[in-house]
Amino acid sequence: MKEKPTIQRIFKPITKFTKIEASGGIVLFAVTIIALIWANSFLSEYYTKIWDSTFSITFNNFEFKKTLLHFINDGLMVIFFFVVGLEIKRELLIGELSKIKQAMVPVIAALGGMVIPAAIFMIFNHGTPTERGWGIPVATDIAFSLGVLSLLGKKIPISFKIFLTAFAIIDDIGAVLVIAIFYTANLNLLYLGIGLILLLILLILNLLKVNKAYIYILIGLVIWFVFLKSGVHTTIAGVLTAFVIPTKARIKLSDFKSRCQNTMNEIDSIENEHGDSTSINTLNSCINEIKTNSSNVLSPAHMLEYKLHPYVAFLILPLFALSNTGLVINSELISNFDYRLFWGIFLGLVIGKSFGITFFIFLSNKLKITKLPEGLKMSHLLGLAFLGGIGFTMSLFISSLAFSEPIFLDTSKASILAASLVSGISGYTILYFLTRKTKRTI
Repeated sequence: MKEKPTIQRIFKPITKFTKIEASGGIVLFAVTIIALIWANSFLSEYYTKIWDSTFSITFNNFEFKKTLLHFINDGLMVIFFFVVGLEIKRELLIGELSKIKQAMVPVIAALGGMVIPAAIFMIFNHGTPTERGWGIPVATDIAFSLGVLSLLGKKIPISFKIFLTAFAIIDDIGAVLVIAIFYTANLNLLYLGIGLILLLILLILNLLKVNKAYIYILIGLVIWFVFLKSGVHTTIAGVLTAFVIPTKARIKLSDFKSRCQNTMNEIDSIENEHGDSTSINTLNSCINEIKTNSSNVLSPAHMLEYKLHPYVAFLILPLFALSNTGLVINSELISNFDYRLFWGIFLGLVIGKSFGITFFIFLSNKLKITKLPEGLKMSHLLGLAFLGGIGFTMSLFISSLAFSEPIFLDTSKASILAASLVSGISGYTILYFLTRKTKRTI
C-alpha cells in the first residue's frame, strides 16, 4: 500500500478533530432552533417542567438532590470541561502551543479577544447589578466556530483551522480561569482540601507510571463530588483532573509494531502447521495479545479524549443547548428587557472579539513580536476573528454562573444568540469572498 505523504500524516489528527467539532457545531445549531421553537410553542409548559424535574440519591442521612437542568450544567458539563482539559494538555505538549514561537499568535489573539470584549461590556454595565456578567463575552464556542468554517468546504486552508482551534483552546483556558477565580461561591476549605489532596494522589500515580484509566476516572468522580461541596464550580474539577491524566503510553510505537508483527508471524506459523484446525484458544490468545498491545500504545489521556469526544460533541453539548437556549419571547421579556446587559454582551462578542483579535495581532506584527502563519493574511484574520465572536456554549454557561435572576438570564440568552448569529454570518461572508477562488492544497 502506498504510504501517505508526510504532511498528510501530520495533519490527519487535526483534520479528524475539526471534523467532529464542525459536525457538532451544526448539530448545536439545529438543537438551538428546536429549543427556541419548543419554548415558544403550545408545548412550552413541558419545556420548563422537564428541565425543572428533580431526582435524588439518598443513603441514610445523605441526600443528593438536583434538577435535571442542574444535573446537565453541574454534572454532564464536567465531562465537556474534562475533554477541554485533555485538549489543552495535548496542545501544550505536542500541538500548536508546544512551541513558544508558534503559540504566540493564538495567545495574543486570545488575549485581545478577551480584554476588549470585557472592557466593552463594562462600559455598558459598570456599577449596575449586571456587571457580574463581564465574563460572558470573553468566551468562544470552538464547535460552533469550526462548524461555520466547515461550511466553506475545501476552499479553507488547514492553517485557518489550526489557528482557529489553537486560538479557541487558549480562549478556553482563559474562560476556565475566569470561572475558577471570579465565579466561585463561598468556599468550604475542608472539601476543597480533600479535592486538592486527591488531585495530588492522581499526580503521584501519574509520576509512578500507573496507566489504568479507570483508576483516574473513579478518583475523578470523587473529586467532582467534593468540588461540588466546596463551592468551586465542578467544571474546574474536570479540567484539573484532565491535567493529571498520563499522556505517555506504556509502550513505544516501534515496540508496538514489532510485538504485533511477532504475533502475526506466530499466527502465520500456526496456520501453516494446523490449517483450519487451529485451536480457537490459541487464536484467542494471539488476538488478546494484539488487543493488549493496542491499549498499551495509547496513553490514558489520548484514549479518553478519543472515546469521549464524540459523546461530548453529539450528546452532552446538544443536551446543554436544548436545556439552556429555550428563550420564551413574550410581553414580560420585552417589558423587563435589560438593554445595557444586551448591548454589553452583543457588542462585546461582535465588535470586541473581531476588533480585539485583529488589533492585537496587527500590533504584535508591527512590533515584530509575532508573524502570521503562511497563507494567513490580516483580511483572513478578520474573518476568523468574527468567528471567535460565536460565544454560544461557553457564554451561555458563564451567564448561568453569573446570574440567578430570570430576566438577566433571558436577556443574556437573547444577546448571546443574536451575537453568535451575527458573528457567524459576518465571519462566513468575509471568508467566503476572500477564499472563493482558492483551492486547498492539503
